[in-house]
Amino acid sequence: MNTAAAGTVYLVGAGPGDRGLMTARSLELIASADVILYDKLIPEDALAGARPDADLVDVGKIGGGKQVPQDLTTDMVVQHARAGRSVVRLKGGDPFVFGRGGEEAQACRAAGIPFEVVPGVTAGVAAPAYAGIPVTQRGVSPAVAFVTGHEDPAKPETQIDWPALAAFPGTLVFYMGVRQLPRISEQLIAGGRPASQPAAVVQRGTYGDQRSLVTTLGALPSDARAAGVKAPAITLIGDVAALGDELAWFADARPLAGVSVAVTRARAQASAIGARLRSLGASVVEAPTIRTVPLDFELPDLADRDLVVFTSPTGVERVFTAARDARALAGPTIVAIGPGTAAALRAHGVDPDLVPERSASEGVIESIADRTFSRAVIVRALEGRALLLDHLRERGVDTTLVAPYRTEPAVLDPELRDAALACDYALFASGSSVRSLHEAAGGSLEGPRVVSIGPATSAVLRDLGVEPAVEAGTHTPDGLLEALAVDVAARRAAGG
Repeated sequence: MNTAAAGTVYLVGAGPGDRGLMTARSLELIASADVILYDKLIPEDALAGARPDADLVDVGKIGGGKQVPQDLTTDMVVQHARAGRSVVRLKGGDPFVFGRGGEEAQACRAAGIPFEVVPGVTAGVAAPAYAGIPVTQRGVSPAVAFVTGHEDPAKPETQIDWPALAAFPGTLVFYMGVRQLPRISEQLIAGGRPASQPAAVVQRGTYGDQRSLVTTLGALPSDARAAGVKAPAITLIGDVAALGDELAWFADARPLAGVSVAVTRARAQASAIGARLRSLGASVVEAPTIRTVPLDFELPDLADRDLVVFTSPTGVERVFTAARDARALAGPTIVAIGPGTAAALRAHGVDPDLVPERSASEGVIESIADRTFSRAVIVRALEGRALLLDHLRERGVDTTLVAPYRTEPAVLDPELRDAALACDYALFASGSSVRSLHEAAGGSLEGPRVVSIGPATSAVLRDLGVEPAVEAGTHTPDGLLEALAVDVAARRAAGG
């Protein structure tokens, strides 16, 4: 597998927002880079595969908002590469389509630094496609032109030949032009483009909360203002825009389209469930309220144990750093709490003997009620529930607790915390995530509808004065998502 080389700069396109549109090469480079300088307009979980020790630098390019000046960004790219680091400069869309990647490539060439360009899916094609609008169509539009809607403010005169653009025989696609819609409409109509020609604006194209507006060139500024259209957005002028009403597919195909969901699990688990939610059309805020901290531990000889219970994928991974060999688990009955834990075991060549339907200690107790054990090991977080441990010891089972990690509250950026609390729903898969967000929010979880994975998590919520709106019937991540989808569908049917 090719990996990022030291002292090399990679100008990488991350695509328009949907992580599924990122290229294999972009994911490979993110996973191996020493330094990643990234823009705001990248997929929400684009950095999930980055190395834990990678230096992640937010250079914040988003229209109208805070950002790192381009000159400073370019200097950082060059300096990190000169220090012998592999540098990924991660951009929304394509680095060479209104991404200033060409300027950064020139800076690398001038500094004698090797670079590679990794194209990405550009928003000017992807956003219209997700809105059901082909930028070209036989018999309708034989050509397409990509135009910046936000010219260099340092230049005293426009570089756009508006009369020529108005006469262009095809589709016009404007990037970053929301605040310039009155000027765009006025100039094109003045140049001879019919005011009645179809036009469309696609806001946050390919994201779960994508919005589309189909109108006419003349009505475009007023309609967009009335609809509250904001950046980032792509604007199309041309007859193909009318196809948006006929070919719209994205929102209808995804049951959670238009729903915002906060995921509060630890980062690794949050990214996995976040990807599932996005595939269902939701807009996701990943707000990991807890993090796992590895602990030193001693793994007892498992050869003379007849029961080993794993409560989480993290516990599995930590044990295999010590055992290193699946044969160590060949003798005892292996129990996995939850499908994620079972999958982690199978990835190491161990097929669990029991995966209780209820992904909780109660489920384990039920599943082993008619079995006899003499010596057991429970692998869980240091601060995990004592229910199973106490139950086995009460049955006379010599039980050893192995705690290879602990969980602790993660520091939430205030902006991220506020975004999570502004969501339609907040998902909780553990009591620790509930307590952490509750504390970060100043003792209140008001705002989102709260979805709990099961009774233990619901009990913590109630202890804090929060009644869960939804509790999963099946206490697994899949059950959590199913409960969410059922509630969304029910509320939509009721007009809520």
